[in-house]
This record gives sequence, C-alpha cells and structure tokens, in this order.
Amino acid sequence: MDLPATMSGVVLTGHGGPERLEWRDDLPVPAPRAGEVLIEVGAAAVNNTDINTRVGWYSKRDGAAEDAGWSGAPVRFPLIQGIDVCGRIVAVGPGVDPARIGERVLVEPCLREAAGQPLARPWFLGSECDGGFARFTRVPARHACRIESDLSDAELASFPCSYSTAENMLTRAAIGRGERVLVTGASGGVGSAAVQLARARGARVIAVTSPAKADSLRALGAGQVLARDDDPVAALGADSVDAVIDLVGGPAWPRLLDVLRPGGRYAVAGAVAGPIVALDLRTLYLKDLSLFGCTALDDGVFAALVRRIENGEIRPLVAETYPLRDIRLAQDAFARKGHVGKIVLTVGAGAAG
Repeated sequence: MDLPATMSGVVLTGHGGPERLEWRDDLPVPAPRAGEVLIEVGAAAVNNTDINTRVGWYSKRDGAAEDAGWSGAPVRFPLIQGIDVCGRIVAVGPGVDPARIGERVLVEPCLREAAGQPLARPWFLGSECDGGFARFTRVPARHACRIESDLSDAELASFPCSYSTAENMLTRAAIGRGERVLVTGASGGVGSAAVQLARARGARVIAVTSPAKADSLRALGAGQVLARDDDPVAALGADSVDAVIDLVGGPAWPRLLDVLRPGGRYAVAGAVAGPIVALDLRTLYLKDLSLFGCTALDDGVFAALVRRIENGEIRPLVAETYPLRDIRLAQDAFARKGHVGKIVLTVGAGAAG
C-alpha cells in the first residue's frame, strides 16, 4: 500500500486525568528501522496499565515523574499508548523478509529489542515506546507474531497483554493438571484469562469476584466462586490450595498465603486493591512457599498463547467496543469495573469516526 505521511491517533501529553489524552490527525507515520515492521492497527484493547501510566501510579515516590514508567524510568511525552495490538504488516525495515507484508499479526507486548538492538531491560509497548492507539505502529519483527484465525481484530486484540500475563503467571507457578488454583480479580482481563488458561491446563479453579459476575466465571470454567469479601481460609480451609494467581493485593493479602499449602506457589501481576501489603516472613519460610513477581514474559510464553488461540483452546471475552476517538469514554467504562473481560478500541475504520 502507499503509506501516508501522517496518521490519526491518540497521544498522552503528560501525567494526569483523561484530559491528557488528545486526538491528533497530524501524527507522523513511523518508518520501520532495521529489524522492524510497520503494522496497520485494526484494534487495540484498554488495560489497567494505560490508566496507571497516565496517572503516574507506577511511581514509588508519590507520583514523581522521574520513576513513573513500567521500568522505573520517566515516561517520555507525547506518548502513543496501547499495549494490545492486532493488525497487518504493511511495510518492513532492512533485514526483514518482504514476504511478511500482508501478514495478520498479534504483537507480543514485552519487547526484548529496539531498532535491531537487544535491550538490557524489556520495554513494554505503549509505555517505553509508542503503541497501538494510532493507525500505524512499528515493532521489532520478532515480536510481530503471525496468527491464523477467524476471529475479528477486536476479538484478537483482547488477548495479547492480559492473556500473556496470565499465561506467564501460570508458567512461572508451574500450574499442572488436577491442582487447585485460586484466582483473585477473576472478572478482569488478566483474571478471566487466568481462569480459562488454568482450566486449559487441567487445573481446578476457584475464582474471586463479585456475586453479580459469579455465573460468568463459572461459564469460563471456575469450579467454585468466592465473593471478594469472603475469607478464603474460612471458605476453603488453611493450607488447601496449590497456587494463588493474584491481581489484587491490598489489606486482605496475608490470607492468600495462609490458604496456600506447604510448598505452594504465589504469583502476582497486579495490585488493584493496594500495592503495600503485610508479610509475616514466618509464613513464607515455615511453609516453604515460592513467590513470583510476573511482568516480563518468559521465552516461549507468547508463542504458546498464539497456539492456544489458533487451536481454539481459549475464547475472547470482549465486553464492549469503542472507536479509538472515544478513548475517554472507553476508559471511563473500564474504570467502573462493571464488565467481564476486555474493552476494545477499533482503530482502522473506527479511528476516523
């Protein structure tokens, strides 16, 4: 295709409220560099990370801009966010096979290289570099994964960040067939993905969610559902689960370790109820527990996820779609937490709406 010089998209101009998100029609179309591809974005999903980055939540110094990125570095503005990308390759840089033009791809959100050079610490699409909230985005070719699927762009865009995060947590925690797994925040993007992916591994899933969403989680494969205010030890018994997949944290966190069996595993990739928790070290060492912090994807995790999508082992959960221009409305709906699954922004034809 003949590429335009400029494109439409949404830029984040600084830390703050939704007013920091600006629609632009004059963004330069990025040129793919060595080892990179240019993708015409079809759809991109909304994530907690979009809002967390905008408000400076990742800073450990009360929102100081100096450490507000995922990597602990400053966020460089203006920034095109959007970590979930489904689209098609429309151009390639030097060293990339031109035959890849036309491929439908999902983008691995955890980037190990930039401009053909390895990174000392992973970058995340839409955080350390521009992402999918624009008509075009460029990424390293190795992170643009071809996918063969009858699913729509919006459905496929619901997978990359949440499902790869969940798959990474389950991989780190070595979840196996027949194990009992407790998933907190189970109605959100990562949580609902973890329920499906744990069931795909043959695990027995206990989901923590609001009562209104219990039936939806059972339909995804949860064998048991607890309310958010339930005490897991009272409901399940002490030392009763093999692993905890946690997206919540917060004041009730110590009970998650109490419910783990000796030798159990705990994996975390979120803290929506609060990042500061109380840890009794005696619980950790006397029970021989293993704790895993999960952000950067292990090698092979994203490829395994793509295979599961192509094989139909997991299904997309798209709660709502919005055109990209309506990103503020989409983030407002996301913040209300009334949905199960993902809210997705259509970027192709929808971007011009």
